[in-house]
Amino acid sequence: MPPIWEVIVTTLSPAGAVHIAPMGIREDEGQILLQPFRPSTTLENMLATGCAVVNYSDDVRVFAGCLTGRRNWATAPASTVRGRRLEDALAHREVTVGRVEDDDVRPRLWCTSLAFESHAPFRGFNRAQAAVLEAAILVSRLHLLPREKVDAELKYLEIGLSKTAGPAELEAWTWLMERVEAYRATVGTK
Repeated sequence: MPPIWEVIVTTLSPAGAVHIAPMGIREDEGQILLQPFRPSTTLENMLATGCAVVNYSDDVRVFAGCLTGRRNWATAPASTVRGRRLEDALAHREVTVGRVEDDDVRPRLWCTSLAFESHAPFRGFNRAQAAVLEAAILVSRLHLLPREKVDAELKYLEIGLSKTAGPAELEAWTWLMERVEAYRATVGTK
């Protein structure tokens, strides 16, 4: 099975509203597989418009921001589909939905790439970026995971963060930790 790549997917509603969301995708035999959960604005937009933009970004603030209510990231027009790309993406891929395998929980949208553009060089990841991405995934699953598991994983992730973080990674981590605390305040000691 191909690896999962963590990306930012941008879609437009039929009315033209931009939606920005982190998502894991797979690339398999020339197709891009997106599997948004139901309910999902990304899913609704893709089914309505038939397209999306897959953004490759090393700015972990975008991933953390989307999970903490910060979705106002600068965008630019896509080249070949009716859509928007992240203005600061390292690269982006414009896709159209080719085949939909419906599912009550997580439909599979097989997409065809129409365009790929590179905008900036990839300099590599630091451990803090990886820690923020993993923490973002944890935050997206707070309602599914036991508190002890979340606490143990966050404690481990803080090691890499403390050794390699720059201002962007620290800002993203702070947003995620605020989200964890806010969630816990609403559910008590769960």
